[in-house]
Amino acid sequence: MLSYVKVKRVMDLLFSIILLIVVSPIMLCAAIAIKLGSRGPVLFKQERPGKDRVIFTIYKFRTMRLEREKDGRSLSDMERLTPVGGILRKLSVDELPQLFNILKGDMSFIGPRPLMVRYLERYTPEQMRRHEVTPGISGWAQIHGRNQVGWETRFKYDVWYVDHISFWLDLRIFLKTLGIVLIRSGVNQSKNQTMEEFGVAENRTIGCK
Repeated sequence: MLSYVKVKRVMDLLFSIILLIVVSPIMLCAAIAIKLGSRGPVLFKQERPGKDRVIFTIYKFRTMRLEREKDGRSLSDMERLTPVGGILRKLSVDELPQLFNILKGDMSFIGPRPLMVRYLERYTPEQMRRHEVTPGISGWAQIHGRNQVGWETRFKYDVWYVDHISFWLDLRIFLKTLGIVLIRSGVNQSKNQTMEEFGVAENRTIGCK
């Protein structure tokens, strides 16, 4: 595993440079569309835990309006989604700035998705093992339903990936992700869905006792 991890980093570096060159016109068009479509920055930035729980800043194209309330009412994520943002999510273009995260070494193409920093204190020791590898844009959990499966199942997929990481597994995940993106199903269908925050349901249950 250790030797493959080193090779994987070299492949990540090489392909991220190539892809940044290839998709730069798409990224430029997306940036202009976001700027013209709504008020706010082009990029969405947020701190996430990476390998060994080291905190880094993840980059995405902004797909939501900055406003969180209207007429005294809190807006849902779907209500805040901009028309341009909806298109970017459907085409998975909103994820392209993460190529810079890969270039920096914060992320890989394949690995468990980096989640919220506040989740760190809620993981079990077994779930925490998802941070033993570099997080990725797509992973074993993403090709098995992403937001359509519960947190427990999702974390089991992540830990299974940690225990079985290999070139052939990464290739399988990459090809499956590519197929899903091209036919706009699976991962993409769930991109506009907001999964309930990890730990909220459990806390509500405890509070009812």
